[in-house]
Amino acid sequence: MAGNRAAPRFTRHQRKSILAGALGNALEYLDWGLYASLAPVFAGQFFPQDDPLAAFLAALAIFAVGFLMRPVGGAVLGTYADRYGRKKALVLTVGLMSGGGLAIALCPTYAQIGVVSPLVLLLARLVQAFSAGGEWPSSVSYIVESAAPGRRAFAGSFQQVSTAGGILLASLFAFVVTSVLDEQQLQAWGWRVAFGVAAAMGVLVLWLRARTGETEHFESAESSGGSHRPVRALFAHHKLGLLRVVGITVPGTIIYYLWITSMPGYMSATTGLELDSALLANSIAVVVFMLLLPIGGLASDRFGRRPTFMFFLVGFALFAWPAYRVLDGGGFWTLLVVELIGVILLVGNCANVAAIYAELFPTSVRTTGTGLPYAATVALFGGTAPYLTTWLAGTGHQDKIWVYLVGSVAVGMITILSMPDGARKRELDR
Repeated sequence: MAGNRAAPRFTRHQRKSILAGALGNALEYLDWGLYASLAPVFAGQFFPQDDPLAAFLAALAIFAVGFLMRPVGGAVLGTYADRYGRKKALVLTVGLMSGGGLAIALCPTYAQIGVVSPLVLLLARLVQAFSAGGEWPSSVSYIVESAAPGRRAFAGSFQQVSTAGGILLASLFAFVVTSVLDEQQLQAWGWRVAFGVAAAMGVLVLWLRARTGETEHFESAESSGGSHRPVRALFAHHKLGLLRVVGITVPGTIIYYLWITSMPGYMSATTGLELDSALLANSIAVVVFMLLLPIGGLASDRFGRRPTFMFFLVGFALFAWPAYRVLDGGGFWTLLVVELIGVILLVGNCANVAAIYAELFPTSVRTTGTGLPYAATVALFGGTAPYLTTWLAGTGHQDKIWVYLVGSVAVGMITILSMPDGARKRELDR
């Protein structure tokens, strides 16, 4: 068994730091989740309305293109966090994310300004993607570095709770506006309200993060003369760590984006299930997911990263094929059962990854080492996964989705079995 059975409790400062790191991450995924959930609604606002499926695929294409900016954000903002502090980077990312969301909320329609409308949408998504590229690894470093010894996965699981919380808020916001408003109101202004509220929430998170302190790990590395060129140091001394981040990220990002982020839109577009029903099933599954994540973090600290991560991988290798078979033509209850089984398996990934990534690198390059390969992998696989699976289903090739998922699982298995289990480390490398 790995981990510390008598792990100390978190101090008040540690709890405040974890909360500040988690809430901003929730805001990031609220914005991303709103886009994925409401894309079937607002797609016709930014593109010609003569073909709804084509407009939806165009909106998803912008969702995918936005991911290309994430590696840039991971490199630039990750370097900023490693040189000037996690706190400063986290304040900056919240401001950028909220500004992009406000731009989407206020953007005129295609009917009003023509092709300028999708260009504004694209620019807003690029700004948010740049922010997201730095937000995720900065919050990973900040939260895990703030954890008590022997509780790194447990603390890191709240970073993932915040991720799921952002997706849950997105689903709930989308569910409310699609349920309460009629079609005309929803198309005219309802979807904009959700993006506007998310932007306003950024002010609260900005205030909270401005009142938190820097991590002891960063201050210690800074005082000892840590690297001022994190990217160069990474490629010179930590190539294997970079490859391991990629290998761990491939299955996690593909399956997470398919099961948590885009499943409601997928079901609405391919099976005819009402969007509000699909969003309700998604919201119930995400609540269960959030409740299970800290338990998964405790299991990882107790038994190790490898066995809990293998639970996720083996589970989806066995479950993916029957899941997409029963979803074809299924209704609310079918979707709910498939999502619930999926989120239980996903706990093995999401309760682990923050700690796994942080344990791969020393403090001086931790954020860049996590952010650059993670963002590049998400850009390649996460952003394209909803588009690819929707296209496969639309062309009658649902059976090929299983092959795609199992291939990603194989990459994850090779990676996790070839690396040491970080739960055995008493302290993070400084």
